[in-house]
Amino acid sequence: MKLVRLLKHLLTPPWLALRRFPPSLRKEIEQAVAASERRHRGELRVAIEGPLPIADLWRDVSPRERAAELFAALRVWDTEKNSGVLIYLQLVDRAVEILADRGIAANVPQARWEAICRDLEAAMREGRCREGLFAAIEEVTRLLETHFPARTFNANELPDAPWVG
Repeated sequence: MKLVRLLKHLLTPPWLALRRFPPSLRKEIEQAVAASERRHRGELRVAIEGPLPIADLWRDVSPRERAAELFAALRVWDTEKNSGVLIYLQLVDRAVEILADRGIAANVPQARWEAICRDLEAAMREGRCREGLFAAIEEVTRLLETHFPARTFNANELPDAPWVG
């Protein structure tokens, strides 16, 4: 457990961490995800988290490990075509992780996901959270369009609204 990280999470109230994502922006994110999913057969989830739970801090869970926990908890893995993608924003650590289910991960190199993450992290550092997130959603959409193009009917298997914790 790293003391500085522990203190940052314990001393950051959730409302402060989430101030850049007010309800109006969350609604825009939901609409962007819905629009994205009309263009492909994948499922996209956005998870935005302020301070980590104390148990995760005690275990020194990395943003990647936390994203994997949420990938499972939010059932992103549970799509018919194994085409779920999670964009996870850890606001206190200022980290972004993208996890893709095996159907899409088999077609897109990990380096591509990491590049999208680093671009979004840079946008967040510059105070351009909204623009960075929408650019990331668009890039993930393009990848899903390429490998899971839309059909006549695209089932919506996961909620479009961002998960906020």
